[in-house]
Amino acid sequence: MQPEIEIGPLTLQTFGIMFALGFVAAGALVARRLKELGKPPDWAYEMVFAALVGGIVGARVDFLIQNYDSVSDDLLGNIFSGAGLVWFGGMVGGAVGVLLWAHWRRMLDLTLLDICAPGLAIGYAVGRIGCQLSGDGDYGIPWDGPWAMAYPDGTEPTDVPVHPTPIYETLAMGLVTYALWRLRFSFRPGLLFALYLVLAGAERFLVEFVRRNDEVALGLTQPQLVSLAMIAAGGAWLAVKANRGELRAQPSARAETA
Repeated sequence: MQPEIEIGPLTLQTFGIMFALGFVAAGALVARRLKELGKPPDWAYEMVFAALVGGIVGARVDFLIQNYDSVSDDLLGNIFSGAGLVWFGGMVGGAVGVLLWAHWRRMLDLTLLDICAPGLAIGYAVGRIGCQLSGDGDYGIPWDGPWAMAYPDGTEPTDVPVHPTPIYETLAMGLVTYALWRLRFSFRPGLLFALYLVLAGAERFLVEFVRRNDEVALGLTQPQLVSLAMIAAGGAWLAVKANRGELRAQPSARAETA
């Protein structure tokens, strides 16, 4: 692992580099899809920028709420501090940012969700490479299996061999990205995003069994509870449409976007 890269007087954080590359990868995929739909490809980077700003704000606000007792003495200073970001708040803030952008561009519809689905998957996959490189504590529980790894030089070091869960997540979400991209012409509007919810939720739910997160309810971790909600929402959406015979895209729609 390599938490930092030094280039002359500069010290770069590998997690930050991969975080940025995740947004770049997502933007490239969204740009290609927008072009297929006859929209300006440059809109992709407007969308990514909106998600980035919203994500940072949301992640920071979530951190302040969860840690209010410890930051209330210097709330203003902590608002602009570089430390303390929460993933769930970042997800919500990023979604709000994209929705506001879509309203401005008059693209607030189900197709927008489908456009975002492969980009979300690849962004997550690339971002997890940053977790692996930095050894930031997102690794798994102790394990003595054939590909177990220790993270002695990570930002949260451990000398005990553990499950390298960031690698699992990168590989799994890479496959999800491939599947969603191949299926982008197959479903009616909104349903590709519903499939993303099911696949991304299942991936995180399963990997949590070998990650080092605390149980919060019913023997499950907080990410597992969120994942179950994602699976339920996406699965119900797909089931209702399938029951109505409204799952597959119309042949004419496929031809127009192919």
